[in-house]
Amino acid sequence: MFHKLLHRPFFIRLLHWEYWPMHVVYAPVYVYWLWLSMKTRSFFFFSASNPGIRNAGFLLESKKEIYDLIPRQYCPVTLYFPKNSNFQNVLDAIRQKKLSFPLIGKPDIGLQGLAVKKLEDEVALAHYVSQSTVDFLIQAFISYEQEAGIFYCRYPGVEKGFISGIVQKEFLTVTGDGKSTTEMLMQMDTRSILQVDALRRSGEIDLAEILPLGKQKILVPYGNHVRGAKFINASHLCDDNLTQCIHEACRQIKGFYFGRLDIRFHSWEQLKQGKQFSIIELNGAGSEPTHIYDPSHSVFWAWKEIIRHLDILAKISRANHRQQHIPYMTFSEGLCMFRENKRYMKILKASA
Repeated sequence: MFHKLLHRPFFIRLLHWEYWPMHVVYAPVYVYWLWLSMKTRSFFFFSASNPGIRNAGFLLESKKEIYDLIPRQYCPVTLYFPKNSNFQNVLDAIRQKKLSFPLIGKPDIGLQGLAVKKLEDEVALAHYVSQSTVDFLIQAFISYEQEAGIFYCRYPGVEKGFISGIVQKEFLTVTGDGKSTTEMLMQMDTRSILQVDALRRSGEIDLAEILPLGKQKILVPYGNHVRGAKFINASHLCDDNLTQCIHEACRQIKGFYFGRLDIRFHSWEQLKQGKQFSIIELNGAGSEPTHIYDPSHSVFWAWKEIIRHLDILAKISRANHRQQHIPYMTFSEGLCMFRENKRYMKILKASA
C-alpha cells in the first residue's frame, strides 16, 4: 500500500528534487545572485555576457537570430514564419528547401519545450500552423540517435574556450511486454507516468497500442527534461578532442561566450572527430547546466554547480563590460524584459 502511494505523481515529484518548481530549486541561489550583483554593480550583469544575442540569451531571445549566427554546416535547415501564416505559403517554402517529413515545429522564442512538436505529415503541419499563437520555426528533423547538452564557456581575450559540463539525454521510452497498452506501460514507470496526461492531451501517441514483447517505443523524440527525458551527467566524456570540436564551432558564432549547445549526433567517437552532428539549439545566459538533473546527484551538488556557472557568467560579463565596453542592461530595461516575458509566456501556453 505504501509503495503504491509513493508511485503517485504527487509523491514522485515531492521526493525527487529534479521535479521541484524552478523557483524552489533556485531559492538559495538567488542570494548568491544578489552578491554577484553587488560585485558587478548591476542586477542584470549577465546582459554583457553574449553581446551577439538579444538579451544575451537570458530571456526572449529569437531562435532564428541565433541560427543565423551559426555556420550552416553546424545546424539543421530552419525556416521562420510569423504567426497567422498561410499554410500554403509555409508548405511552399518547405518544398522549395526540399525538406521532407518528419519535421520539427517550435516557437521562435521558446521555453522548456513548450509547443515543440514532431510533425509527421502535412496534416500535422497544417494543424501546427493553425494553432500557433506566436512566430514559429519549421526545422529539418535530425535523426541522429543520440542527444547531449554541452556547456561551453570562453573568457573574452582568451583564445580557446572550455566545456564546463555535459548532459547526455535519454528519450522517454517504453518497452513492450506483448500484453500491456502503452499507457499501462507508462503507468508502471516513475518517470513516464508523469507524462501520461500531457501525451493524452496532445494525441501524438496511440496510448492504446500494445507493443510486442521487447519492442521499444520512443514517446517523446527530443531530449527535454520537462517532456520526460532522463538527464545523465556525462561530463567525464570531455577530452581535448571534444573540446576542440565544440570550440571550432563556437569560435565562429559572433558574440557568443557562455551557454549550452544541444546537439544531436551519431556517436561520441564521431562527435569528437567533428563528424555527423548537428547543433539543434544554442542557449545563452539563461542556460542551465542541465547535467545537474542527473537523478544520482543531490540538490546540494546541483546548487554547487549552478553557483560555479554563475561565477563564470559574472566573470565573462565583467570582462566584456570592461574590455569591449558592452553596457549592462539598466534596471528599468531588465524589469521590462521580465514583464514582456511573462506576457509572452501566457500567449505561448495557448499553443502548447
